[in-house]
Amino acid sequence: MGTMLSGRRMDQLTRHEARLLLCRGIPYVEVARTVGCSHSMLDILRNQYGRKPPRLYHPLRLSLQEREEICLGLQQKLSLREMGRRLGRAGSTICREVKSNGGRNGYRAWRADDRAELLGRRPRTLKLDANTKLKEAVEEGLRDNWSPEQISERLRKEHPNNPAMQISHETIYKTLYIQGRGMLRKELAQHLRFKRNHRRPRPRAEVRGRILDMVEISQRPPEVEDRAVPGHWEGDLIFGNDTKHAIGTLVERKTRFVMLLHLPEGRSAEHVRQALTKKIQQLPEQLRRSLTWDRGMEMAQHAQFTIDTGVRVYFCDPHSPWQRGSNENTNGLLRQYFPKGEDLSHYSAEHLDEVARQLNGRPRQTLGWMKPCEVLNELLR
Repeated sequence: MGTMLSGRRMDQLTRHEARLLLCRGIPYVEVARTVGCSHSMLDILRNQYGRKPPRLYHPLRLSLQEREEICLGLQQKLSLREMGRRLGRAGSTICREVKSNGGRNGYRAWRADDRAELLGRRPRTLKLDANTKLKEAVEEGLRDNWSPEQISERLRKEHPNNPAMQISHETIYKTLYIQGRGMLRKELAQHLRFKRNHRRPRPRAEVRGRILDMVEISQRPPEVEDRAVPGHWEGDLIFGNDTKHAIGTLVERKTRFVMLLHLPEGRSAEHVRQALTKKIQQLPEQLRRSLTWDRGMEMAQHAQFTIDTGVRVYFCDPHSPWQRGSNENTNGLLRQYFPKGEDLSHYSAEHLDEVARQLNGRPRQTLGWMKPCEVLNELLR
């Protein structure tokens, strides 16, 4: 049996198995024999975690294995975006994980996992229950008919350097409305503007339907991911001051060449398909390979579009805009020409072509300071 310095230095799978056995009440002798460790190591685990079983990982949260992959990627000097692609996570998720747990030089998988488990423990001690002075300040504000938001912001202003005396308005609402959430008396809810004693939910209409026969991005050929071959496009819509009018954006992944779709009759699935078909058919055949799009209903007629053009359409995973990274970046550049909140209906097709020409004539760092039009012309030659 190998010796280890402490319970923290045990193999992660061994720690997981040992904690499972301990929480079931298995005697130390049998646990030590099963996992191959000493009694002192089990003492460390017991003191650190008690007999609480290891937490179950939610699919939206990073797992221990993913954190170990991040640690390995940092040792290999990989970029955070590259690690995100390998794990199927957003680059911003990896960035927050590393930044919150010691940075590139201090990140350790076991330490980050322990911290996540500590922060996620339930039930939590409620802030108002633990701080009598804060509770009294909130109650005083409510009795003076202040709104929870006014109370929250006033406390933040009066105690800028004391987080213990700060509280969000959402926490105050939950403490008032949710039974057992905290110690605020129910009668204080009568001091709220609308004098409700329960939260009234605001129903949200489902604005998206279901697109039939979607081909997931996971089925996209590898040549699309590594940008080895031109002709693979990313697309989306940008909106102005309403959702009725939009401009379609297309970006070629290898060259970052941009084309804009004029949608004067609206953004229905039929109008988007017609405009997209017309624009794509202007390209040489070698530049018509695939299109990656968001899950918006404007692409509901993707099957007919594929029949008309021969271009296969792949759909991103839900809430994963980074899977169209080139398109998202270009949409940000387009806001210089089409600011948010502006009416997009008065722009002509000629104006859109001029904006696309200007973008394609900009030197790009990712292209070695060449212009997208230069890179495209070089490939076509």
